[in-house]
Amino acid sequence: MFLHIGNNRIINTKNLIGIFDIEKSSVSKLTRDYLNNAGKQNRVEYVSYDLPKSFAVCFDENLNETVYVSPISCQTLIKRLKQNRTF
Repeated sequence: MFLHIGNNRIINTKNLIGIFDIEKSSVSKLTRDYLNNAGKQNRVEYVSYDLPKSFAVCFDENLNETVYVSPISCQTLIKRLKQNRTF
């Protein structure tokens, strides 16, 4: 299954670790440090340069981590995930 995270960017949900609200989670120093380190290691991809509302953490088959910063709220992304699920 795939998830549209904004600006014509789609990620494979089998590689998705988590979706986080950037405003609420960046209150924590640990999260801020995590995002800063990911940026320094060129593991952050900005989906759009609009105001960021969420970020998604993914690992590929080689366990390379990528953090996608999205202008779409985490509630909307989670709603999209739930709508795409088939039971």
